[in-house]
Amino acid sequence: MTTTAVRTCTADAAGRLPGAWALGLHRGVLEIKQFFRQREQVVFTFAFPVVFLFLFASIFHDAVRGSGVTASQLYVPAMMASGIMSTSFQSLGISIAVERDEKVLRRLRGTPMPPTAYFLGKIWLVLFTGVLETAILLLVGTTVYGVHLPSEAGKWFDFGWIFVLGLTACALLGIAISSVPRSAKSASSVVVLPFLVVQFISGVYISVDNIPGWMLNIGALFPLKWLCQGLRGVFLPDSAKVLEQAGSWEFGRIALVLAAWCVGGLALCLLTFRWKDRRGG
Repeated sequence: MTTTAVRTCTADAAGRLPGAWALGLHRGVLEIKQFFRQREQVVFTFAFPVVFLFLFASIFHDAVRGSGVTASQLYVPAMMASGIMSTSFQSLGISIAVERDEKVLRRLRGTPMPPTAYFLGKIWLVLFTGVLETAILLLVGTTVYGVHLPSEAGKWFDFGWIFVLGLTACALLGIAISSVPRSAKSASSVVVLPFLVVQFISGVYISVDNIPGWMLNIGALFPLKWLCQGLRGVFLPDSAKVLEQAGSWEFGRIALVLAAWCVGGLALCLLTFRWKDRRGG
């Protein structure tokens, strides 16, 4: 959005400025439209976890002894969690760094638009893409790999709060890490590398019962491990919880950790976010 366009849409017919929530909704609609205009980005965002699901589920597909599930079924909630983090942490970390480097953030900061509206627009974007990504992976998991949808309302309630807390925590961390890259060119490297490492130690690509305990303990410091565990608890039978490090789904601990990361991520954003790049002061 150009500076002129922002100034034009921020005032109504009476010359009054709309609230941050209304502007945030407008920003969200604009962000979603801009996202879908970039066809390569759309294809990569939604196809990447699906392709990886097909690859890993095709290579590792045997029944996991004593768990009542197959290795393919274990990958479905893991890839859902990875997709949620990809559409929030990775997407925001790279896109905001690029916008800062291209002076888009500086121009927006000079408009009457409240800063809150900018972040609300980003949250609407990751919420929309996160829901769509999750729906696609869930469709593939139920039709191809035999994952059963929960029949209990309580399971869907668990899915709701796990999704919201996980998406929020990852989005806030994405906003925070966007201040680390020195330029748009380095943004992908700075954001993708830690995301890739965290996926390996959080049970996305390797079953948690095959990961060394010390690696799982490190992975437990980050939200992705708990997001994976929570989604396994929702979409897999209780017999599969024997594979978890604690032998339980630990929904209470998942809620505490994800909520703590939401608070910590917000604090990091407030402390680190910059509208200008380092060269701009």
